[in-house]
Amino acid sequence: MRKMSVDTMHQVFKSFTLDLYASMTCACWSTIHRFHISVDVEEDHADIPTLIIASPALINAYIPPTPHTTSQGLKMGIPHLLLFVLLFVLNGQGILMEKVDAKNKGERRHSDPELVKDSHHDILGSVMGSKKLASESMVYSYKHGFSGFAAKITESQARRLAELPGVARVMPNTLHKLQTTRSWDYLGLPSNAPNNLIDKSNMGDGVIIGVLDTGIWPESKVLNDEGLGPIPSHWRGACEFGNESNGTSHCNKKLIGARWYIDGFVAEAGQAINVSEYQEYLSPRDAQGHGTQVSSIAAGSYVSNINYKGLSHGTVRGGAPRARLAMYKACWNVFVLGCASADILKAFDDAIHDGVDVLSVSLASPFPLVPEVDAHNPIAIGSFHAVARGITVVCGAGNDGPSAQRVMNTAPWIIAVAASTIDRGFPTSITLGNNKTILVGAIPVYREGKRLYRLGISSKPRNWCLLLMLALADRENISSVVRGAGGVGVIIAKNPFDHIDPCSKDFPCIEVDYEDGTQILSYVLSNRSPIVKLNPAKTHVGNPYYTKVAYFSSRGPNSIAPAILKPDISAPGVNIFAATSPINPLAVDGFLMSSGTSFATPHISGIVALLKAMHPDWSPAAMKSALVTTARNTDRYGLPVFAEGSPRKPADPFDLGGGIANPNDAAHPGLVYDMDKTDYLKYLCAMGYNNSAISHLSEKPTTCPTRRPSILDINLPSITIPSLKNSTTLNRTVTNVGPVDSVYKVAVDPPFGTVVLVRPCVLVFNSTTKRISFKVTVFSTRPMNTEYYFGSLTWINGALAVRSPISVRADVQNLYA
Repeated sequence: MRKMSVDTMHQVFKSFTLDLYASMTCACWSTIHRFHISVDVEEDHADIPTLIIASPALINAYIPPTPHTTSQGLKMGIPHLLLFVLLFVLNGQGILMEKVDAKNKGERRHSDPELVKDSHHDILGSVMGSKKLASESMVYSYKHGFSGFAAKITESQARRLAELPGVARVMPNTLHKLQTTRSWDYLGLPSNAPNNLIDKSNMGDGVIIGVLDTGIWPESKVLNDEGLGPIPSHWRGACEFGNESNGTSHCNKKLIGARWYIDGFVAEAGQAINVSEYQEYLSPRDAQGHGTQVSSIAAGSYVSNINYKGLSHGTVRGGAPRARLAMYKACWNVFVLGCASADILKAFDDAIHDGVDVLSVSLASPFPLVPEVDAHNPIAIGSFHAVARGITVVCGAGNDGPSAQRVMNTAPWIIAVAASTIDRGFPTSITLGNNKTILVGAIPVYREGKRLYRLGISSKPRNWCLLLMLALADRENISSVVRGAGGVGVIIAKNPFDHIDPCSKDFPCIEVDYEDGTQILSYVLSNRSPIVKLNPAKTHVGNPYYTKVAYFSSRGPNSIAPAILKPDISAPGVNIFAATSPINPLAVDGFLMSSGTSFATPHISGIVALLKAMHPDWSPAAMKSALVTTARNTDRYGLPVFAEGSPRKPADPFDLGGGIANPNDAAHPGLVYDMDKTDYLKYLCAMGYNNSAISHLSEKPTTCPTRRPSILDINLPSITIPSLKNSTTLNRTVTNVGPVDSVYKVAVDPPFGTVVLVRPCVLVFNSTTKRISFKVTVFSTRPMNTEYYFGSLTWINGALAVRSPISVRADVQNLYA
């Protein structure tokens, strides 16, 4: 392939996607095969990343009989195995999904991963001409959480693969976006309080949190392993800093593993990465800082006497300070900050193998959403396999708020996290030359004391503090432009938000609302030599700072499955102080204050680690249920939660899911709405996906019932009815995880315009009755179409309240009838 610029490459790349579903029966065995391969294309002959799925006959030719032990203890060869092959087009890349044995309900056999990998080479070699060429073209072999491979092939080879019997699609590789001293106290987890969750769980000791992100800075103070015991015995991972460590390991008893994945990113870019040009590292080391921040928030060790530019002084720690961390670097700050599908899936595959208990994934796929069974959705695919193995996966809801229907990571097996504020602010004041003082809430990022500046609105602000009136503002870019033009500071009048985007170092930038901005402008226009005094900010905790859902936090309803409530939960994600990469230009002594659902996500990951330490037998669905049904809908002072926007409004479930995370109550939820892989397959059938696509994802032959299941019956800890006609009935099942002998009575707050009937209205649990199902019938009382209204259904047993949010939109009139 001739060399071209990156821009030219992106213009000529062509993508192909293949999917295959084929089955054979031999005795009691079924065989299904599915490949994923990605291929780069240049005009007619470039390498094209591709995902391939092959026929059983083809696969059987390359997989020799493998000895295994039957239930009778006899060894025998496997005549046929159920095999899925998932194939991605990735500028030359594909994925082969794993063997599944139908007799054993789809559970894969990985007694010899190298045999699986060798079979991948054989299959690819059949179209490349030799096993040696296939080995050289192979990018990844997925052999732990699922079976598959990613490889580079030519366009003609892609066509040959596409002509194989059973091949259905070839799909392109895509890039995905990345989405403290007070926040844990705000959530009710101060480190010095006895009998709270952090105390009862021994700070998450023994739990492993995997982080899929931009890497980690191993020398960070928050990664010290002082006082930690041995590495958990179920850990099977690796520390892959390689030559960078100069013979010494960068891992310890806190950071117990680190891997990195770049081949998919390189294949997508079409050229090698010049790490020196972009200040990146071909290792798990974090150049951008995002992954280190996420890790610090989830499980960072205690670091005392830390502050950010004199603010937020205190001790930094993660939510589970004794939990262990494993980094999976799949995102790169090169060309663009992004993560390739093939790299993401390989990270999931390794994390499943390595033995992580929780996966924190502050990433999101590009909008619009695609089905969970689609190979363009590696986060949904990888998380499905992780959750099926008992690993709780926590993702950000996205940063595309406040518009409706922009929430990301909507699969029901994922916990999607919204971002909210805490009860801390950084007030500062500015004083005009007419002695009028205006209190604002932004940080002037300079360290000097009070200073006087000439104030103006000139396009040539030499030695001036410039006033700008803007609808939208990128503080960092604006401050750079103003500074480059000779300005010494900037006051930005705009719709105010609580989060503080960093400006250039030591450059004053302050936000005010339009009302204050108009007063400042009036002063400037009425004075020949207007001046302003900027005063340093202070840290203030408590009233009057009430909790709000952040402006940027993505909102529901779910655009691909409106009956599945997303986001699930909200957690602090505004002005979060955490460790970062020291080479980040905005870092101060290796720490940074940032905002985003990326930083709300590890708060939930840390809480899940604490819950896992207390309740090691809880499923990922039980974890989600405990969080959602115990969440708070008021702040810690009893004030209602608002959602930032234009204008602000009371927050509803589409803003914050069940509410603000309440970890201490989540440890004792009383009842949980539990689910397993069977329930998630029911969801996929309810969505109307075909049997082939569902079988590819689940790696077991799946046949949906003739009558499609109701998506309203998915056993979620929430109820969302996007199209209520006259009435509808849905089913739920709760499992008692509290006292054995318990009685719960129902309390309903019906959404406006509805009547909600629950049968039975009393649940009685004892030593023989641990699970009880109930029916909920919702009636519309108004013969008109409406927008969404909200309410709740709560099971009450003394001090325990198991609350499920209800969201209903009436659709009783067919306007096109």
